[in-house]
Amino acid sequence: MINAIRVLAMDAVQAAQSGHPGTPMALAPLAWVLWSRHLKFDPADPAWPDRDRFVLSAGHASMLLYALLYLVGYDLTLDDLRAFRQWGSRTPGHPEHGHTPGVETTTGPLGQGFGNAVGMAWAEAHLAARFNRGETLVDHRTYVIASDGDLMEGVSHEAAALAGRWRLGKLIVFWDNNGISIDGSTTLTFAEDVRARFAAYGWHTVRVADGEDLVAIDRAIREAQDDPRPSLVEVRTVIGRPSPKAGNEEAHGAPLGQEAVRRAKEALGWPVEPPFYVPAEVLRYAREVGQRGAVVRAAWQERWAAVRRRDPALAEAWQRAQRLEPEPGWEAALPAWDPTDKPLATRAASGEVLRAVGRAAPWLVGGSADLLESTRTALPDTVPFTSVTPAGRQIYFGVREHGMGAILNGMALHGGVRPFGSTFLVFSDYLRPALRLAALMRLPVVYIFTHDSIGLGEDGPTHQPIEHLPALRAIPNLVDLRPADAAETVAAWRFLLDYRDGPVFLALTRQNVPHLDRRRGQAADHLRFGAYVLADPEDGEPELILIASGSEVALAVEAQRLLAADGVRARVVSMPSWALFARQPSAYRDAVLPPSLPVRLAVEAARPLGWERWLGPYGRAVGLERFGASAPGPEVFRRLGLTAERIAAEACDLLAAWSTASEPETTRR
Repeated sequence: MINAIRVLAMDAVQAAQSGHPGTPMALAPLAWVLWSRHLKFDPADPAWPDRDRFVLSAGHASMLLYALLYLVGYDLTLDDLRAFRQWGSRTPGHPEHGHTPGVETTTGPLGQGFGNAVGMAWAEAHLAARFNRGETLVDHRTYVIASDGDLMEGVSHEAAALAGRWRLGKLIVFWDNNGISIDGSTTLTFAEDVRARFAAYGWHTVRVADGEDLVAIDRAIREAQDDPRPSLVEVRTVIGRPSPKAGNEEAHGAPLGQEAVRRAKEALGWPVEPPFYVPAEVLRYAREVGQRGAVVRAAWQERWAAVRRRDPALAEAWQRAQRLEPEPGWEAALPAWDPTDKPLATRAASGEVLRAVGRAAPWLVGGSADLLESTRTALPDTVPFTSVTPAGRQIYFGVREHGMGAILNGMALHGGVRPFGSTFLVFSDYLRPALRLAALMRLPVVYIFTHDSIGLGEDGPTHQPIEHLPALRAIPNLVDLRPADAAETVAAWRFLLDYRDGPVFLALTRQNVPHLDRRRGQAADHLRFGAYVLADPEDGEPELILIASGSEVALAVEAQRLLAADGVRARVVSMPSWALFARQPSAYRDAVLPPSLPVRLAVEAARPLGWERWLGPYGRAVGLERFGASAPGPEVFRRLGLTAERIAAEACDLLAAWSTASEPETTRR
C-alpha cells in the first residue's frame, strides 16, 4: 500500500512534468498508518457530519492525498490521476475544496491549512458541547500534515497559540520534518526548537525518529489521541525516499526524471512499466479499508434517528445549524430608525442588529481581533468560548488577524456554524490571504470591518483605509457591503443571513452618519441589488447622477440640495455593493444608471480605482489620491476636499463640459 502511494505520486508528477514528488513519497508510511488504522471516514458519503477531518496543509504534496482518495474508493479514478495538473481535471496542482471529493479544504498557501484545522477542531468542540445530549452526535478528530514551511509562516504561530489556549484536544498535527525546503537545507532559516515552542503554546508533543517505523507512528498517534491537549507529532522523514534524489532539494519541487523513477521502482521491487500500475490485490485491500467507515456511519445514523425520536427540539436545532437557517420570525426583532432620529454610526447600528440576529441564529459564532467594543460585535446571551465553556459563541482571538482569518475558514468548512470575525478595515490586509481563500472556496464567512474611512479621525493615516475598498473589490466571489446609514445596515444583515454562496464583508463607519430620507427614492432593502435610487429631483427629470457609498452618500444628498438651489436636477444613487450590482440584469442596472444620463459623478473616501466601470466615458470620481491625516474626522474630510460644496462644484463643471461636448460642432464654433 505504501509503495503504491509512492509510485502513483512519482508517475503523476512525471506525466505532468510538474509537481512535488518527494514529500508524498516520504509521507506515504505515515499517511497509510493514519488512514488505515485511525481515520474515520466513508467514501460513500464525503460530507457525513461526524467524519474525521484530514487536512493536507502541505498542499504541494497533493498527490499524497489524491493517491489515498483513489485507493480507498472515493469518486476519483486512475484517469483522474493521469490528468494531474491538467486543464479541467479533478486533480489540480494543490487540493481544492469542492473540486475533488474528499478534499476538506483548499491548501497551498502555507500555514493556511494549519489555521483551517484549528477552526475545524474549534467547531467540533463547540458543537459537541451544544448537541451531545444523551446521544453522541459530534465526536471526531482533525488530523493535519504540516510541512516545515507551514510552521515557518506566522499564521500557524497565531493559530497554534489559540489552539493551545482553547485546549483543542482532538487536533493532531503531524510535522513532516524532512530538513529540506526549496532553497536547500532548512538549517539555513529554521533553527528554533519547534516542539519546545509548541509546548509553550500548551500543546502535547512527541517525536517519531524514523518516518518508516510504522509501529512508532501508530504509537505516537495513540499517545496523541489520549492527551487532552492538541498534539504536535514530529515525524523525521527523508524526502524522495527511495529515489536516487532522496534527501535532496531536487526531490522537492520538480519531476524526478525517467531514470530516477525507474531506479526508485526497482528499489521498491515494483514493475517499471506500465506507469500508474497498482496490483489488483493492493487495490482490493485499500477498498476494504475504505468500506469500514460505512459501519461507523450507520451507527451514527442510528444515534441521529434516536435524537429525532426522543428530542425533536434538539433535532430541529441541529438541522437549522446544518442549514444555517434562523428561527422563524427572526426579522420581527430587527431594529428600525426614523429619518428624524439622531445620527448613528453604522458600526453601532450593526451592533444592535447583531444582538437581535444573535438570538435567532444560535449557530452564528464569532468575535474580534481584540476590538470587540470598537467593532460592536458582542453576541447576546452567551459566554466566551473557552476550554471550560465550549458552548460559548463569543470568540476572543486576541491581536491575531492572520490566525483569525484562517480559523474562520475552518469553522465554515466544518459546518454547523457560521463564523464572523471583526477588525478595522485597514487591518483587513492582515487576513487578506485567508479571505482570498474563503472567496476561492465560496465559504459563508462574514467579515465586519469598521473604521472604514478617513472619517475615523484622530488615529491618523496608519489607521485610515485608503486603498482597501478597491483592493477587496478586486477579489472574485467576495461581496462588498458598505451601508450608508442604519437602515441600509439592517438591510445588509438581512441580505447576508440569506446569502451562503461566498464570503461577505461589511465596511462600517466609526463616525455618526444621518438617517437618510428615502421618500423620493427606493427603500433601503434595495441594497440587495447592489445599488438603487435613493433620491430623485423634486421636480423634473434628472440631468446628472451622483453615486456614492457609505458615509459619502449623505454628502451626495447634501450636494443634491445645493445643486437644486442652482437649478440643477440630480439623482442620488446609493451603491453599497459593486459585486451585487454587477450581478443584476442589464435592465435593472440601466434603470438605476440610465444610458441617457451619461453625466455621472462618483464620491467615495477611498482610491477611486474601478469607478470608471459605472461612470462611463463622461463620468468622474471624487476620491482620495493620498493618505489621510491625524485630525478630527470632519476636519479631515474638509481638508481633503470631500465636502458637499466640492461635489456640487464638480458636478456643475462636469455638466458644463458635457453640454459643450454634446453641442453640434457648428454651434460650438
